[in-house]
Amino acid sequence: MSFFSPTRYVSCVERIDLDELWVRGKRAILLDRDNTLVPRDRSCAPDAVLAWLDRARTLGFELIMVSNNWHKDQVERSARELGMDFILFACKPLPFAIRAGMRRLGARAHESVMIGDQLYTDVWGGNLAGVDTVLVKPQTTVDLWYTQIFRIFERRALRGLPCEE
Repeated sequence: MSFFSPTRYVSCVERIDLDELWVRGKRAILLDRDNTLVPRDRSCAPDAVLAWLDRARTLGFELIMVSNNWHKDQVERSARELGMDFILFACKPLPFAIRAGMRRLGARAHESVMIGDQLYTDVWGGNLAGVDTVLVKPQTTVDLWYTQIFRIFERRALRGLPCEE
């Protein structure tokens, strides 16, 4: 696996096997907000994501949202609705906010995983922070204009990487 690639690539957050993460010693889950937990064209997470998060908490996982979004009202509202702490304006792929999230959760890198929908922010940031990374397909094609540009290069970079459905 390359430093520039995710540990895993899956179709959506709720397809990530929480039991497998637990067996692998993961205890902390850091999650991106936009198009990972909450579709960019909606203000709330889908029911399947809510159920997955509830199961994660039941199993004992610590959760935190680490978002590049700088709109505090959006991130704070989502974090409150999803029942987790948050870091906004994370500046991923810089690893500092991911490391801060781990400190807040009392977790070390080997027991943490970063989950997000963007290769060049979430995955690279997680890799730089020394944690396992899971790339999920974005929940919608609605994106910020500059993210749409990154998606062109991302599709090329992901060509040949199998996505677990």
